[in-house]
Amino acid sequence: MMEFLVAQTFNGISYAALLFLLGGGLTLILGVMKVVNIAHGSFYLVGGYIGYVIVRYTGNFYLALSGACIGIALIGMTMERFFLRGLEGQNLRQMLMTMGIALFFQDLLLLIFKGYPLNLNPPAFCMLELQVGKYSFHVLRLFMIGAAAVIYVILWWFQEKTRAGAILRAAVDNKEIAQGLGINVPFVTMGVFGLGGLLAAIGGVVGCAFTAIYPGLDFELLPLAFVIVIVGGMGSLKGALVGAIIVGLVDNFGRAIFPELSYFTLFAPMVIILALRPIGLFGKE
Repeated sequence: MMEFLVAQTFNGISYAALLFLLGGGLTLILGVMKVVNIAHGSFYLVGGYIGYVIVRYTGNFYLALSGACIGIALIGMTMERFFLRGLEGQNLRQMLMTMGIALFFQDLLLLIFKGYPLNLNPPAFCMLELQVGKYSFHVLRLFMIGAAAVIYVILWWFQEKTRAGAILRAAVDNKEIAQGLGINVPFVTMGVFGLGGLLAAIGGVVGCAFTAIYPGLDFELLPLAFVIVIVGGMGSLKGALVGAIIVGLVDNFGRAIFPELSYFTLFAPMVIILALRPIGLFGKE
């Protein structure tokens, strides 16, 4: 029994680390821009494919990670500047626009990669297993947890301890007052869209090493990202982390104990939290 609990908890937390990279970027975009970005799952998927191509031709995982981050950040900023900025405040039109972009990426990837599941090779040390007593831990999962922890600390430091972070918080709290204080809010929103895409790209490359990627995976992961945002609260980095841990553990234990009800157990925390605290665990009014 203890071995089952340790294994499932470890697997759930490592999955949560991957979900945090996806949901963390989405909560920043929703918190600052109030844009329901249906294409956020596409950032994850395209980032994974960029990483796959770079690893295939160079064999360098870290180069793939860098290339995917730069590529998706540029795509995100371009998307905000030329496709979404003119639709500010028009929520339905923004959602339809991002839906169209997501479908475009899905068809493009299907045309290029033919829909076959693909994996990239992580660094050699990630293929090892760490033995602690009678428990065995896959190093790739430990790498995922460590990467998510480092990124969370960097983002927390950026948000709480830097001037740029203060500007970002001001834009989240009240966009109109921030503009009145001389903050270039359009530049901030474009940067946040790029940062959200960058986080999703990291998740896509790591996820491509962890599980296969394929066209359509973006729409499978997107509901998980929205659950994380709703549970944690829009715009809250801490909320994204806690929400990802809740979703990762509940999804993992649900699949292991109640496989027939796994989809219900995934959304159960969201329903409970919405009933008790509609703004999420760490959301603001």
